[in-house]
Amino acid sequence: MQPAFRHDEFVGPSCGDAVRLKGREILRPMDSTKKRFYYKQNRLKQLRAFCYAAQESSISKAAKRMFLSQPSVSLQVRALEDEMAITLFERRGPRIELTPDGRVLYELASPLVEAIDNLPAVFAERSGTLDSGELRIAAGESTILYILPRITRLFAERYPGIKLRLHNVTGRDGLAQLRADQVDFAVGSMLDFPDDIAYQPIFSFDTVLITPPGHPLAELERVTLKDISPFGLILPPRHLSTWGVVDVVFQQHDVPYEVSLEVGGWEVIKRYVALGMGVSIVSGLCLTGDDKVISVPLEKYFPRRTYGVVTRRGRFLSPAARRFIEMMHEDAEAAVAPVPGATTACTDR
Repeated sequence: MQPAFRHDEFVGPSCGDAVRLKGREILRPMDSTKKRFYYKQNRLKQLRAFCYAAQESSISKAAKRMFLSQPSVSLQVRALEDEMAITLFERRGPRIELTPDGRVLYELASPLVEAIDNLPAVFAERSGTLDSGELRIAAGESTILYILPRITRLFAERYPGIKLRLHNVTGRDGLAQLRADQVDFAVGSMLDFPDDIAYQPIFSFDTVLITPPGHPLAELERVTLKDISPFGLILPPRHLSTWGVVDVVFQQHDVPYEVSLEVGGWEVIKRYVALGMGVSIVSGLCLTGDDKVISVPLEKYFPRRTYGVVTRRGRFLSPAARRFIEMMHEDAEAAVAPVPGATTACTDR
């Protein structure tokens, strides 16, 4: 195992009193007693540098996140290693990874650093206010377009001091940002999730077939997969979950299907269906009531699809994050059934 740090990687002495020499401030080495006391007083800085480096798998990225120089962050991590007499990281090419000791310390330190960093927000909540802070949410384009607008608007009106950041990302990138603590939580739909991730479903939508007006499938009293088979499907890209769900359902019923067009974004798909270029199988989430398409229920074949909150297990949620999630629940409870897309958010047959 190659340690992530060497003594010769650090610029200047490890710590000491500041003195000036020819107009420059330098550090004068301390004796061991002062050094130990200095490190203990800066334990939070060391732990924050360590946790950020672990989350980013990079000293330079951690330094950028902390608005510090790379040597400064390296120095803090090395000081922590020296004092605890352990190696926290090992190099894996351009990345650094936690050693077994590093993983143990990270599990202990990460909640402490999060709690300290969120202290102002927690204090504000205990004192009955949500006057300041930042809330970072990762979500896909569909969630940002169809689920979050009402809640985001209400939250911004009620808590104008909270700065909202919506990260428009894929599901894979959203999980990466969660694990790196770059967002407070994510909102989306999950079919399977790893052990370190928690999923709390809140909204539920039917899966429906959409066709252009006057399409033969729109005239049928009940549509089967065999009825759909001869018509080309317009689906999101293959790497997204919708394609996988459609593929599994058709295979389970031993019915062939053909994809005539692969394109991203529900709004784009609805547009091309309305133009008569094919039919599609979509979540009722994307139907607004103003769409120029016909929706056909497919509940016999496809289960309702849920959307909800995705968090990293063990992560501290700020008061702003908890309040936003509460408002999501309130929004879902105010909906009917809640929001069955096939019957209330489409052009009916």
